[in-house]
Amino acid sequence: MEGIMKHQTAAKERVPFWLRWLIPVILVLTWLGLAGIGGPTFGRLEEVSSNDQASFLPASAEATEAQDWQAKFRDSDEVPGIIVIENSAAFTPAQLGEVAGLRTKIEELKLGSAVIGPIPSEDGKAVQFVAPIGGSVEVKEAVKELRDTVSEGAPEGMQTYVTGPAGLAADLTAAFGGIDGILLLVALSAVFVILLIVYRSLLLPIMVLLTSVFALCAAILLVFGMAKAGWIQLNGQSQGILSILVIGAATDYALLFVARFREALTHTTNRTSAVITAWKASFEPILASGATVIIALLCLLFSDLNSNKALGPVAAAGIVCSLFAALTLLPALMALLGRAAFWPFRPKLVPADEREPELVTGLEGQKGLWRATGSLVSRRPRTIWIGSVLLLVVASAGVLQLKANGVPQTDVILTASNAVDGQDALARHFDAGSGSPAVVVADQAKAQEVLDVVKKADGVGDAYLLAQGSVPITGAPGAPSDPDVREGKVLINATLNSAADSLEAEEAVKALRTDVKAVDSGALVGGVTATALDTNTTAQRDLVIIIPVVLVVILFILMLLLRSIVAPVLLVLSVVLSYAAAMGVSALVFNNLLGFPGADATVPLFGFVFLVALGVDYNIFLMSRVREESIKHGTRPGILRGLGVTGGVITSAGVVLAATFAALGVIPIMFLVQLAFIVAFGVLLDTVLVRSLLVPALAYDLGPKIWWPGKLARGGTEPAEKPQEPGVEPLEEVSSR
Repeated sequence: MEGIMKHQTAAKERVPFWLRWLIPVILVLTWLGLAGIGGPTFGRLEEVSSNDQASFLPASAEATEAQDWQAKFRDSDEVPGIIVIENSAAFTPAQLGEVAGLRTKIEELKLGSAVIGPIPSEDGKAVQFVAPIGGSVEVKEAVKELRDTVSEGAPEGMQTYVTGPAGLAADLTAAFGGIDGILLLVALSAVFVILLIVYRSLLLPIMVLLTSVFALCAAILLVFGMAKAGWIQLNGQSQGILSILVIGAATDYALLFVARFREALTHTTNRTSAVITAWKASFEPILASGATVIIALLCLLFSDLNSNKALGPVAAAGIVCSLFAALTLLPALMALLGRAAFWPFRPKLVPADEREPELVTGLEGQKGLWRATGSLVSRRPRTIWIGSVLLLVVASAGVLQLKANGVPQTDVILTASNAVDGQDALARHFDAGSGSPAVVVADQAKAQEVLDVVKKADGVGDAYLLAQGSVPITGAPGAPSDPDVREGKVLINATLNSAADSLEAEEAVKALRTDVKAVDSGALVGGVTATALDTNTTAQRDLVIIIPVVLVVILFILMLLLRSIVAPVLLVLSVVLSYAAAMGVSALVFNNLLGFPGADATVPLFGFVFLVALGVDYNIFLMSRVREESIKHGTRPGILRGLGVTGGVITSAGVVLAATFAALGVIPIMFLVQLAFIVAFGVLLDTVLVRSLLVPALAYDLGPKIWWPGKLARGGTEPAEKPQEPGVEPLEEVSSR
């Protein structure tokens, strides 16, 4: 023992200064510089972020083409704000006169073109104005001014609302407002508490969190640059997911590196050597894990939805920064701190004869929960994996109740919303779709024929041609004799009988498209309802196209990593089954516990991309270590040994990732709340059941066959591939150079 210690002390003295101090310090200073620039950039993301409808449109859908034509009929990018003033009884003439005076006050705000109204309702209990908001005006601020002006100027005792596209956009932007502060605070606090429990150290959790925060700063800088250059389209949805994904992924990679670093410190007193050993051991699984998630996210570029296309490169950029931070900044910090990072429970040097116990069963040297888990797996492997599969299949049955065909826009915001209440008021007193009519683009020569068909269509209350000088969508009903013609096309506004964001309105648009195309084959039907319909249809099409692509990519990466075909196929099947179970349970929770009316059509796709990619992460961490141990000790002992040494770190990583995604639930947007539950529950299910029981039991039952057609499939060990004693040889190689 004394001889070993002397050898290590001598080796420590031979560590070059540039390796021991210079490189770590340079890396830390570089990341400090990135954080110093990227941190303040966080507050500037609003400059390049948009939550308007255009950032979510299907790229090639009919509604998008119709919107492009609408833009040709107006001189500015105005967004209509619908003002509703509601009274419990019919308006008196004096009250109508007082309300009419609001038009002048609204126009004095100079938000856009001429205000339309007041338009009284048939029951006399409500009045409507349409206030266009110009493209150069900040919608959120304009809506606030409108609400203040109308509230102060309306007769006493009346309810006032600002709704329509402008009002809903403003309230949606306000709901996303918590992304900058509350979301990060909740996520980082949750991660810090978990790390304190895991490490029982104060300094190490701070170092891991710094790695995550610096990775996020770098990601923000990268994403801001890409958005500024016009390469990507950023919105509040992708911004929130970026923050959570970077914090969760960077922390997971850090946990894996720290586990290997702690292990290496039990073999050497030389902190630099321990860092090199840990880096070599964790590089391949971290890189494979990151590559899996990055490529899976980039598969979203195959989507026809702008929102999906935007998220792909944004989230992938975040994972790239997480990888670099975990493989450069954290090792540099550990190289500078050494054992001090673990204070007060510093790793102790283990005698050489106790470092690598001779394995017979694979349970030697293990204790506690993971020894009990390994013992259970080794005694009844077939019972465990079959039971686990049956449990997941039963949970998957709930997916039949998943209503992922979109939800009304008024249900998207989960907090109190003046715009949502205003839509309800509109529906009570006016044609339900009056604020957001369907828009028909028709050939000039067939304008009258198309108009007649639209007026007779089921679900349409009224329709009119757009006159010259009128503002699309907001023009008062009528049948102008001099329609506005642009490039041989005219616009027809059709007020629907149902609320624009209802399923009844979508059915009306479907029928309308069929009817108008029978008269004018080139006619287009767009508007708010058509956009929602096309978004849902496109999302379901994306699910069919992107899922197979993601699975093939993940399967290929696993084959390269594990040098096998059987193991990757089984791992992919396991995470797919885990995803189905998570979606099944989520459907039951959404419908029966949370009372949601449905789910956004993109929820299943996003849930799949995150759960499958991140679920494979933990199997990569497990099976890469199992392969390493199998080379030295044989497959079955290697499985139990790999399960035991990775059990704690992978479970901690799963809890961290679940906690970070659960933090998305603080943003009162239905899509984010649903995604938060799906990913958090799915990750825990994958960590606790799939990775801890199903995969090890199935691999143990198959034995060496799991590695087919690789060398390990023939059984036995391969001593020639056994790595050198950590902490000595790698350092001597570096010193000799």
